[in-house]
Amino acid sequence: MDTDTDTDIRLITVPAGQVTLSDRRTQRSWAVGLSPYRLAASVVTQAQYARVTGERPSAAQGDRLPVEGVSWLDAVRFCNALSVHEGLTPAYRLGAGDAAGDGSVEDVGWDTAADGYRLPAEAEWEHACRAGTTGARYGPLDDIAWHRGNSLERVREVGGKQPNAWGLYDTLGNVWEWCWDVYDAEVYGSYRVLRGGGWFDERWSCRASVRRRSHPTFRIDDTGFRVARSVL
Repeated sequence: MDTDTDTDIRLITVPAGQVTLSDRRTQRSWAVGLSPYRLAASVVTQAQYARVTGERPSAAQGDRLPVEGVSWLDAVRFCNALSVHEGLTPAYRLGAGDAAGDGSVEDVGWDTAADGYRLPAEAEWEHACRAGTTGARYGPLDDIAWHRGNSLERVREVGGKQPNAWGLYDTLGNVWEWCWDVYDAEVYGSYRVLRGGGWFDERWSCRASVRRRSHPTFRIDDTGFRVARSVL
């Protein structure tokens, strides 16, 4: 496990493997093979986001609360800014408009050879969330996740529940997490995938396989993200 002493983002090496994704709406399933990669143990906190961007966009305020109220484009720009901050090659190519947050999301490209920070691919997210398990959850829900039934209907500090077997916290509950992937381009255009369920969701939504979608400029108080890096 690596730790950056400035931003305090801890990365855990996730082993190679295969995960089967499924979509309840279309009843489709597909298998994805994965090489090793590194994923943050927790979602990005407000303190970490502020150190890199100087901004605190969240509705609820607290250094150890997840940053929320951030769009997919905000998360992409944070990844690039964090990469520059640490002297790494940014993973994303942004069009001139996107750098300011008002361009076409189709201009965002992923440089898979870059060593910088990025959002996890959807398959990477689910593989890491499951941590070798095959059920809906990697443990009893109240032990591992903040959801509508136990959160008192507010976002909670990261790391307050039990991690999964690979040391990842809050992959279920607390805040939904942006992933890199387009949800279904033919039906929803540029909408991106969200995973994990959030603090205002019923128990049903806090499952490893549940997929949600939203426009990449959308911001709401139950959505955040965690960062990843490729193993090159």
